[in-house]
Amino acid sequence: MDLDTLRHSCSHVMAEAVKELWPEVKLAIGPSIEDGFYYDFDKESPFTDEDLAKIEKEMFEIIKKDEPFTREELSKKDAMALFNKLKEDYKLELIHEIPGETVSIYRTGKSFTDLCRGPHIKSTGEIKAFKLLSVAGAYWHGIETNPMLQRIYGTAFLNQKELDEHLKNLEEAKLRDHRKLGPALELFNIYHQEAGAGLVFYHPNGAILRGIIEDYEKKEHLKRGYQMVITPHIMQSGLWKTSGHYDYYKENMYTFKIEDDKSAKNICAINIGASANSCGGGGPAENSGGEYVLKPMNCPGHILIYKSKTRSYKDLPIRFFELGTVYRREKAGVLHGLLRVRGFTQDDAHIFCLPQQLCAEIEGIIDFAFDTMRVFGFDDLAIELSTRPKKSIGSDEDWQKATEALEDALKEKGLAYDINEGDGAFYGPKIDIKLKDALKRKWQCATIQCDFALPKRFNLSYIDNEGKQRQPIMLHRVLLGSIERFIGALIEHYNADFPLWLAPQQVLVIPIRESVLEYARKVKQELDTNGIRAGIDDRNETLDKRIRNAEINKIPYCLVVGEREAKAGTVAVRKKGQGDLGSKALGEFIGQINKEIENRIC
Repeated sequence: MDLDTLRHSCSHVMAEAVKELWPEVKLAIGPSIEDGFYYDFDKESPFTDEDLAKIEKEMFEIIKKDEPFTREELSKKDAMALFNKLKEDYKLELIHEIPGETVSIYRTGKSFTDLCRGPHIKSTGEIKAFKLLSVAGAYWHGIETNPMLQRIYGTAFLNQKELDEHLKNLEEAKLRDHRKLGPALELFNIYHQEAGAGLVFYHPNGAILRGIIEDYEKKEHLKRGYQMVITPHIMQSGLWKTSGHYDYYKENMYTFKIEDDKSAKNICAINIGASANSCGGGGPAENSGGEYVLKPMNCPGHILIYKSKTRSYKDLPIRFFELGTVYRREKAGVLHGLLRVRGFTQDDAHIFCLPQQLCAEIEGIIDFAFDTMRVFGFDDLAIELSTRPKKSIGSDEDWQKATEALEDALKEKGLAYDINEGDGAFYGPKIDIKLKDALKRKWQCATIQCDFALPKRFNLSYIDNEGKQRQPIMLHRVLLGSIERFIGALIEHYNADFPLWLAPQQVLVIPIRESVLEYARKVKQELDTNGIRAGIDDRNETLDKRIRNAEINKIPYCLVVGEREAKAGTVAVRKKGQGDLGSKALGEFIGQINKEIENRIC
């Protein structure tokens, strides 16, 4: 039995139960989702926990009756008459939106009827294991000016064992929630009231963690032939009109007016040494009228750098890399800790290549992504190939070439993948590589997008071996994606018990009494000198309390020092989760810990 079909059927059973209990409630939509299902309801008073229990009880009764799912096809006219009689306003609106002359409905029980294309399971009795989870608000069609509905989330599995395991993981996920662990461990905070929602403030521990990740990425990119670039945070809106973002992405962009810079028209003349095409392709300063954009993407900036001089086929591939901070106008209702924010940094790169280099470059990115995920402790990955969306730019021929290039690279690597119809970027298809964490949840990270459209819109070119101008192909890619989202994933994957090389504080030195404080400081200094991130806890607290505090703060190693250690030049080593490891010479400990750090053991 298909799990999506089971879950979608369960959402219908939930809707039937709600209508049995509250006949006046209006139905909206009820799809299956990755880990379960939901249904949106228009109900005057909010659903309570007690209501969820009532709904579950009613669902069990419907399942016990083993009611068949019966499908019918109706003309739109007949369907309108039916749902008008049932006073289901949202269904009437949906009928108008469905193409064609007919629609399908499903019936269960004595009178429950729902507009649905299906498919469904044969009967309600096939549902063996389900659970209603929570209630949340949701605007109809996701538009803030539309009515606010109540969304009941649930999940269903093929058997009780799988459901119990999922529910156990949900409880574990609550304990690992980065929104709680992050502030508690002084990694980050989001000061909603003072600074605004969706804006991240990294505290010292979080800044160290982020710095480790960024330093690793910079070194690896340089090793693999990428060139570092930095682009401005604001650019004139004309640039985004040329790229297409202004038309296709404006609702997610921050735009603002400043005084019109009259000197902008003279930039090309002043920029001595710029190539003839550096201000071509529609010119970013054109028709801006003093309007600027807080950049939501890094690609137009990288394109301008490419256009800054004439390029030869011998120069390609050119790989520009930037840890670029971008800003997106996300609705308040979708913001979620580090996972959905308004300002974030991408490990963004754009590759300009020859047609014959395309597949090799895509395969190289895939290898780079897999290597990077493994370094951070993620071995279980899932891949999707996303195709052309309804709103897009570029020719059918270019889209076909781009999609085939991505698919060929996946096949050449022997990688399994799913097709995600219509979820590509507006300028090209993409490969999404999703990591699975310790609880088997998927996190979107790496993306590879193949783009023939923007090189055309910006009139990009290189000189081929015959001296003719040709158009390069452009690859957009991120490995970790949003650094913020990736840190959120790391926190939850490890429950903030980071491997030693990632731990913001790797060692805590604890002097037993004040008489050995000077020796404790020398130990810390020696650790600092050897590049080990160390702190010291000389508070007037018991030894047990300070060790317990180090455990709570998830510090990998504690070095306890007393009179004996001070005389012998040793340290008493404690490792989180293992306890006392005995006494070691300080130099021996430093050698062992540095080896563990260098090997990046996860």
